[in-house]
This record gives sequence, C-alpha cells and structure tokens, in this order.
Amino acid sequence: MIPYHDENETLRTPIVTLAIIALTTLAWLLVQGAGAALPLMQSVCELGLIPGELTLSVPPGTPFPMGEGIACRTDPGRQVSNVLTSMFLHGSWMHLIGNMWFLWLFGNNVEDSMTRPRFVAFYLLTGLAAALAQVVADPSSGVPMVGASGAISGVMGAYLVLFPRVRVYTMVPLGFFLQSMALPAWMMLIYWAFLQFAGGVTSVVSEQTGGVAFWAHLGGFAAGVVLVKLFERRDRVLAHAARHWSPRH
Repeated sequence: MIPYHDENETLRTPIVTLAIIALTTLAWLLVQGAGAALPLMQSVCELGLIPGELTLSVPPGTPFPMGEGIACRTDPGRQVSNVLTSMFLHGSWMHLIGNMWFLWLFGNNVEDSMTRPRFVAFYLLTGLAAALAQVVADPSSGVPMVGASGAISGVMGAYLVLFPRVRVYTMVPLGFFLQSMALPAWMMLIYWAFLQFAGGVTSVVSEQTGGVAFWAHLGGFAAGVVLVKLFERRDRVLAHAARHWSPRH
C-alpha cells in the first residue's frame, strides 16, 4: 500500500517537519554525494550505526564488504554519536524519497499536536528507541544501519493513537493495477506494523544479516504509541477533532 493523502488539515505550518526533511535532504546531497558510490559508502561506514560496535561485540577492524574491493571496518569504541547521525542518512534515492514522503504525510499532523520543541524531542527519542530495538535484535551485527525509518515509524505510531479514524487515501495493488482506496488510519497503520513484524520474524528464521531493519521499524512504532500521550497538547488534538468532524466535512 502507498498512502498519498489524508483528510487531516494542519492548524499551523509544520516547520519542524519541513526542517527535518530539509536537513536530511542536505545530508544526502552534501555528505552522501547524492548517492555517488564513494561518498555514499564512506558516509554509511563512518556515520552509520553498527550494532556490533555499540555493544562492543565485534572486534575493531572487522570488515564488512560494501563493494568490489571496498570494505567497511569497525572502529574502536562504541561510536555512540552514530546513533544520532545514522537517523539522517540513507542508502539510495528511493530510500530517501520514501522516508521523507511518509514523514511529510504523517509528521505534519503529529507536530501539530505538540509544541515544536516537544516534537523534536519526540522524533529523536523514537529514533533512538528504534535503533536500540534493532541492536537488541541483532547485537553482534557488523552491518551499518542508516535511515530515518525508525523515527518516522514513531511518528506513524503517534498518528495511530491521535487520529485513528482519519481517512488516508492509499494506492492498493489489485492484480497488475493500482486502485485508490480511502482507509481509516488505524487499518492502514496496523497492517503496516503487521508487515514489519512478519518481515522481522522472517529475517530471524532465515538468518538474514542485511536489508530492511524491521525491528527498528517496530521499535520506533511501539515507542510512538507509548510516548505520544506524554508529548501531545490536548487542546491541539481536540482542535483537530473539531475540524475533522465539523459539518464542512
């Protein structure tokens, strides 16, 4: 399913969401060379989160192949700062565009439900929870992990709690065609979470050591569900509800 629009107008300009999108895009262009091979591999190696580094379960200098004749070697120490930097890096144009689209679609309303400083803290905390979930799931992995998916999963978990009945227009594959359908947010988001769980279980059973960080997605999503009530402004949520259920709609 590919969501592309929701019936949930914002009450103010989502400045923080736009700033995160801009900062992440600049990191892709300036730090990662817009996907050029060498800067991409260098940024992922040096600034990505390697679970085995964080847990000290992988010896320094352990190589991870990243291309023909190129390997990323783990550094001494835990490289704690990489938990943060990894949240603003991506592995490809599609990875970046997909994440930023989901952040815009769901983040603008979640930001609207909080003060802007609270939304910054919420985004970073759910991203941290996502990273730690992946580390717990595979603590000795030497594979660098990058992407905003975990933090954005936290935003999606918050959206589920705050706006479960809002209709989200989604492209659904039916055979060889895509059909537009309006689904309640709870249905789309719970289905998405189920897919992440299924993917995580499959990766464990098949002993997959790379690819999609399913457990990070689930960890971020769960953190968003749990933490959102600590960060929301009740008056903002009620204002959203009043607008959504007004006679105009």
